Amino acid sequence: MRFFRKGLVGLFLLTLSIGILAYAGYTVSSAVKDRISKKPRIPQKKERVFTVNVVSSAPETIVPFLSAFGEIQSRRSLDLRMATSGQVIKLSENFVEGGQVKSGEILVQLSKADALSALQKAETDLIDAKTEVLEAERAIDLVKDELKSANDQADLRTQALTRQIDLKNRGVGTAAAVEVAELAASSANQAILAKRSSFDRAKARQAQAQTRLARVQLAVSDAKRFLKETTLIAEFDGVLSDITLVKGGLVSPNERLGRLIDPMALEVAFRISTEQYARLLNDNGDLFKGKAELSMGANFTADAELSRDSGSVAAGQSGRLVFAKILEPRGLKPGDFVSLKVSEPPVKYVMRVPASSINSQDEVLIVDGENRLKRIKVEVLRIQGDDILIRSRDAAGQDIVAEQTQVLGPGIKVKTVKAGEVVESEEPSFVELSSERRAKLIAFIEGNGYIPAEVKTKIIGQLEQEKVPAEVVDRIESRMGG
Repeated sequence: MRFFRKGLVGLFLLTLSIGILAYAGYTVSSAVKDRISKKPRIPQKKERVFTVNVVSSAPETIVPFLSAFGEIQSRRSLDLRMATSGQVIKLSENFVEGGQVKSGEILVQLSKADALSALQKAETDLIDAKTEVLEAERAIDLVKDELKSANDQADLRTQALTRQIDLKNRGVGTAAAVEVAELAASSANQAILAKRSSFDRAKARQAQAQTRLARVQLAVSDAKRFLKETTLIAEFDGVLSDITLVKGGLVSPNERLGRLIDPMALEVAFRISTEQYARLLNDNGDLFKGKAELSMGANFTADAELSRDSGSVAAGQSGRLVFAKILEPRGLKPGDFVSLKVSEPPVKYVMRVPASSINSQDEVLIVDGENRLKRIKVEVLRIQGDDILIRSRDAAGQDIVAEQTQVLGPGIKVKTVKAGEVVESEEPSFVELSSERRAKLIAFIEGNGYIPAEVKTKIIGQLEQEKVPAEVVDRIESRMGG
């Protein structure tokens, strides 16, 4: 009996095991068939939209500028030199490096002893020359009187000779008397010749005296100039530089003692390329009188105006050397190195865009009516710092991508953000689900064997709420195929 009971229990257990194994086999077979017969789920691809910064490209008239570096120099400077030699006996208190002097101020005074001695000697010679001229003039007057007297005497002798000849012809006079009268007339004529010779010598003496007077007057002028050159006077208001003289030193002729610079007459010289120079010419081929802004750090700025350019190109140089007159040179000194922004003539029908919006082929990306990118060719006119001036009919009035990257190209859909526009973050939207729609979504999540259990629990928890995020619903329905 016990054997029979144990046999029945064993048979029951065997039958139960076979039944479980059969059910397991059926389950596996059903799952495999269901997997094979199920159509593969193809997820729908969603087009990616890029957010790009854009700038408006409205054509306008712009005054471009070119950047350059230049050196400050004085338009009015003077080398201080002494024309004569001597010992320095007096110096102005302002005759120092950086000293400010006024026009007419005595800067350097040399010893006047030699100059005064030379002047006094020349003046003494001048008195002698003037006296000699007066004596020559008096001698001429005397010789003139003597010549007149000789002429009168000769006339009387001639009259006497004529009378004796007339008496002889009438038989009253004698031949001896006529001969005596002839000898007297001849002597009178000889006296006239002697007086004429004396008059010529007097004229020659007067000429020599006048020549000597002129030489002495020239010597007096030289002596006065020599005396004047012992004093160095400032010709205009300015500042002293490169001073090399001290009181008591000896100065040689034409020795350079320093420089006098007018601090209010400064200009900047800067070199630009020939292409840049061509932009600064007007219709007549002359230099455009444009404005320029100088800067030397944050605290030194000034305005300038183009004044002239160099007459020729120096050996070993290229381009053009242009000069700009500084209008208010406050704080600037000759020799300062400054940077400039020179205004060019206005350019019409151009657009200003960031330099990052143009690639190496001079192309930009614009946004068409469907918010897709389109690449067009533009003409690059100027580079203005971080901006570029371009000209293009196709880009006029369009939105241009401010910065091109490797992921952007023609045909890509974008979302535009203009400069200065604040992009507000979108709050997630929620939807209310109907009972059937909610049950359908939950059944799809529960039946999906690829979703982990923890994720399933989280998603089902969201679907069971009164309001469900629209993004979650859209993602699940897109995987469901509707």
